[in-house]
Parts: sequence; structure tokens; C-alpha cells
Amino acid sequence: MTSARTDSERVELANTALYEAMERGDQAAMDRLWLDDEYFDVVCVHPGWPVLRGRGEVLRSYALIMASTEYIQFFLTDVDVQVAGDMALVTCTENILSGGPAEEDGALGPLVGQLVVATNVFRRTSDGWKVWSHHGSPVLAGVGDDEEEDGADGAGPDGPGRPSP
Repeated sequence: MTSARTDSERVELANTALYEAMERGDQAAMDRLWLDDEYFDVVCVHPGWPVLRGRGEVLRSYALIMASTEYIQFFLTDVDVQVAGDMALVTCTENILSGGPAEEDGALGPLVGQLVVATNVFRRTSDGWKVWSHHGSPVLAGVGDDEEEDGADGAGPDGPGRPSP
């Protein structure tokens, strides 16, 4: 692995490590990546979940997800890193490929794709950059696809307020 020279590079590596730990189902790595500070509670919002507060609750949620997921792979796009002092903000699109439950013969079930936009907040510690907050929101299929075709007023071919077919 190459040595990161800037804070932005170090934050991006920490962000990538978060997703790699999920892919491997590595709870110990997940534990090392999240902030452990008595003054700051970590916060996490998984798509479709309520807000999770506190390190224990957040780490349990990841353990549950990793234990119930046969296969998961993240392809991160649109990654943007901003660093301000001891805090950093990463926004990205999680292009997720996950495997359904195993078939009777033990083979992986059907693969499912999903898009999630994520915001990850990091804090600098003496042990490096740690995840302070994660928020993921699903991208609804087809949203925004017809905006350019419909024109600035949002009117589809059937008139104002009616979307294109």
C-alpha cells in the first residue's frame, strides 16, 4: 500500500477501509475504524433504518448486517473529500452489489444491485482518522432521469405535473 502524504489522502484511505471491512465481514477492523471517544457519540443511519447513536449500537448494527449478508461489494464513485482541521467530510455514491441467500446446493443466490449516496464524517485522533458518522440514503430508480428531457418547467409530454412515461 502506498503511503498517504496529505490529510485528504489519509481520509480517503480510512473511508475505503470502512467499505473493505464490510466486504470482508471484519468486525475487528470495523471496531478499529470507528471513533472511540467519551466526549463524542458516533451516529449512523443505514438506508431505511432509524438513527443509531452510540458506539455499541452502531457496531452491533454492522455485525448484524455482516452476519446476514452472504456477499457484498462496494464500488465507490463520485468520492469527494473535504478536510477542515481535525474533521473531514466524505461524500460518495455506494454502488452496491450483494448476494441473496444461498440456494439449496450452497451456491450464492441472485445478485442484487443498489445505489446509495453516503456522507461519512471523520475526526482526527492520535490513532489516525476515525469514522464519527455515517449516513446512507437510497437512490430511487429513475429519479432525475427525465429532468433534462422534460424542460425547465418540469412538464412532461402530457402537460405540467405529469411525468414522462
